[in-house]
Amino acid sequence: MYLNCHTYYSLRFGTFSEIDLLEMAKGFGVSCLALTDINNTSACLNFIRKSKEYGIKPIVGIDFRNGAEQLYVGLAINNEGFKELNDFLSLYSHKSQPLPKEAPELANAFFIYPFEKVLQLEKIEFRPNEYIGISIENLKRLPFSKYKMYEEKLVVQQPVTFRNKRDFNAHRLLRAIANNTLLSKLQKTEEGSPSEKMLPINELLKTYGDFPFIIENTKKLLSTCSISFGFGENRVSQNQQVFGESKEADFEYLNELCSIGLPKRYSTITNAVTKRLEVELKTIKEMDFVSYFLINHEIVSYANSKGYLHVGRGSGANSIVAYIIGITDVDPIELDLYFERFINPYRASPPDFDIDFSWKDRDDVTTYIFNRFKNTALLATYNTFKYRAVVRELGKVFGLPKEEIDKLCKGHFSMNDIDEMGKLVLKYSALIRGFPNYISVHSAGILILEKPIHYYSATDLPPKGFPTVQFDMNIAEDVGVFKFDILGQRGLAKIKDALDIIKENKPEVGDIDITQVEKFKVDKNINKLLSQGKATGAYYVESPAMRGLMSKLRVNDYLGLVAASSVIRPGVSSSGMKNEYIRRHRDPKRRKQANPILAEIMPETYGIMVYQEDVLKVANQFADLDLGEADVLRRGMSGKFKSREEFTRVENKFKSNCKAKGYTDQLTTKVWEQIASFAGYAFAKGHSASYAVESYQSMYLKCYYPLEFMVAVLNNGGGFYTAEHYIHEARMCGASIHPPCINNSNNHNIIKGKDIYLGFGYVKNLEKLVIQRLLTERQLYGNYSSLDDFIDRVAISIEQLSILIRIGAFSFTKLQKNQLHWQAIFKLNKSKKRNTNPSLFKPKHRNFELPVLEHSWLEDAYDQMELLGFPLYSYFDMIAEQLLSNTKATEMKNYVHKEVLLYGILVNTRFNTTKHNKHMRFSTFIDQEGTYFDVVHFTKVVDKYPITGIGVYACYGKVTEEFGHYSIAAIWTRKIAQQGDPRASDKPTFKSLKEKGIHN
Repeated sequence: MYLNCHTYYSLRFGTFSEIDLLEMAKGFGVSCLALTDINNTSACLNFIRKSKEYGIKPIVGIDFRNGAEQLYVGLAINNEGFKELNDFLSLYSHKSQPLPKEAPELANAFFIYPFEKVLQLEKIEFRPNEYIGISIENLKRLPFSKYKMYEEKLVVQQPVTFRNKRDFNAHRLLRAIANNTLLSKLQKTEEGSPSEKMLPINELLKTYGDFPFIIENTKKLLSTCSISFGFGENRVSQNQQVFGESKEADFEYLNELCSIGLPKRYSTITNAVTKRLEVELKTIKEMDFVSYFLINHEIVSYANSKGYLHVGRGSGANSIVAYIIGITDVDPIELDLYFERFINPYRASPPDFDIDFSWKDRDDVTTYIFNRFKNTALLATYNTFKYRAVVRELGKVFGLPKEEIDKLCKGHFSMNDIDEMGKLVLKYSALIRGFPNYISVHSAGILILEKPIHYYSATDLPPKGFPTVQFDMNIAEDVGVFKFDILGQRGLAKIKDALDIIKENKPEVGDIDITQVEKFKVDKNINKLLSQGKATGAYYVESPAMRGLMSKLRVNDYLGLVAASSVIRPGVSSSGMKNEYIRRHRDPKRRKQANPILAEIMPETYGIMVYQEDVLKVANQFADLDLGEADVLRRGMSGKFKSREEFTRVENKFKSNCKAKGYTDQLTTKVWEQIASFAGYAFAKGHSASYAVESYQSMYLKCYYPLEFMVAVLNNGGGFYTAEHYIHEARMCGASIHPPCINNSNNHNIIKGKDIYLGFGYVKNLEKLVIQRLLTERQLYGNYSSLDDFIDRVAISIEQLSILIRIGAFSFTKLQKNQLHWQAIFKLNKSKKRNTNPSLFKPKHRNFELPVLEHSWLEDAYDQMELLGFPLYSYFDMIAEQLLSNTKATEMKNYVHKEVLLYGILVNTRFNTTKHNKHMRFSTFIDQEGTYFDVVHFTKVVDKYPITGIGVYACYGKVTEEFGHYSIAAIWTRKIAQQGDPRASDKPTFKSLKEKGIHN
């Protein structure tokens, strides 16, 4: 009997979930219910899926509104009606236009106008599918209205938005947030009515007892509506079913692609290859995934035709078919990849293909997909209210001062110090926290469906211009909608740009085939860099943690890097098995300690679960679960299905099977805890292998063309580290680093021989128009010969010219900066408007004789820090103290378990939370020789000795060693003072620092 129910997907309006709605309805004896969120269909599919559990017939629709003004409620008579409603809403959503005052004429939908709106419109004619909604509040007015004569058109429209007073209060706060206003100034027209509550069904019928025709009309309307989707075990794939003309033709085409690609991938075609290919093709056909493979192949083929690099990863990287037809570059035979991980008869969903493209190419690939395939949309994700965000928003709504809001956000307070208003903020933030705040776009998911997108959801049109559905990946998979993952990353852009830079800077090299990964894998020079952790700039292997892990594992081959890519994931680390894996890897004798059953299942990883496949293997071979149950276990550990009965059932079966096989409770518990702690945070082996392929491509370039590679890294926004550190790395590789130069630099960084000229894009406050002018002028008419020549040719203000002089862009003139400044001031009248057209005759400039002016390199350093954000001089040259130790990072091995003082420039620092919920800090430094060393601040010292930004630090502590990797357990650290700007009067000296007590 309830035709107008809202959930919190009526964004910044509703106050509970679709599950809460169903629970409330069941408790009140409601057997049929319509979900009608405001201009939103996010909850509809899950509402339909879950309604069966509550014994409720689901009806879905949309509450159409302009702002808070309710226009009409649309109810879908059937699935086609749901599509029609979604078509209508999306049409106006995409155009950002207000909805029309009257409902459209749709063949498979009912429309209900609220009584107040009918009065306002003075509507007297109604289509057969249009009704007048009467709420409980309207019952008193109905007898005195002309609409009492429209008996066949009157239905119950008792909106449901709140459960209680607390919900209503939360609703008002949400409306104030939505309107960016104080709660005290919120207009009543922006709120719902406190009466928008659900009543027990008997009470509702009694309330409308004097109008039995209203009840009968409502029952008739409800009985007419019916909607269904296949869920869970009943679901079938909703993806595009046929790639070409027919399924038979598709399978022939897939076979043809395999026949063409097979000899290209395998010079020797073994029985193992042939058998694996036959089994996969047979299973792909039986599982009806042929179209899915061909669509992914089509996407990759387009990218190849455009010269775009790609990496195919995810569980689909376990497939030999994907390898042969070029979706991935991982050989499943070489790596013994577990076929059943990505596809098995118990798994309804297709394999995951995460296809990475350069961040520069991804949008073009996405555009191609939308043009190539008919029923396409992006997948959504929900951005929810987080604690700090909701506290800040509520603080503003209540009118709290900023200082009070900041205190509440940071959590640094005692409840005794909080006033009543602050307590209200905390009370309602706890309720609103986790509510969806707005719909965003999934980072990678694209839907390519058999039926029109609006059959499942309305769509929005975000700034990038691609239609986006209103549901997320969890509900998508439940209904059989499987996404294609198209991602953008900077690693591939670095590789592609490096190849272009090498061709320009070293034309004698010729074309480089970066796809020859098999050669890279066995290159001793590349593997030596990996084993030493010298991978700065290389995708996925450059972080301090990965650098340390590769050193500990002595990674010197492809398989070792594949393992490292997964061992570093949080799951393996949190299970405590990372260190055990390292021990067994380094010490063959220790491998004998592995449980013999697990060692037999996972010989390559010494009986330790490292990859996602290992969960399947252990569940299947150790606990005798079938592959379907094993996959439920794997997916359940990720959190998506953890609350479901099927997961609990499989967990119980796992433990009972182990008991039946005679395992001790201790062993069963140990294995289960490993699975539970790691499964959701591990990679599929093929996924790790895909990352390793790209890492080898990057490492090849880093090994043989380090300068060009580092320029490409810088030009693509860097990676794990700051631009400053990549510049340091380029210098360590032999480059000469120059500040931006008007004759050599572009907007991005360029290299000429071994000279790297930083780009104008780094220079703060330098206007884009000025950069454009000077580059265009130089391109058209050649280099600038002098400051005078530049002033004659480029229209520029004295302020912008001053920035160029200070950054050293005129260093080729061999004149000091202060001389150039005076010349510029004399020759350029900043108040004069200059003609931007080229002059026919160059003006004559006077040369002014200036007194001898002092200039210091330290002034340059401070100019660089201000304009670039970092100096091009070493911080060690800039310090204002004498160093008390000459110990270098390479000497740490001589001081194990001893205290040592090292000086280093901060590279990176991060906090970590211990199991006791306390902070510790991990910091990476480089010493005077440019060598890395790591410092750990344990909980006792982490707050006493904070890290306060870039600079040189004195690091005193005990040297520790773990698997050949050395670090310092900090006793104390201190940032070393820098020399001041010589142009300032308060320049620190060694003497003044000593007098102030600044010493170790």
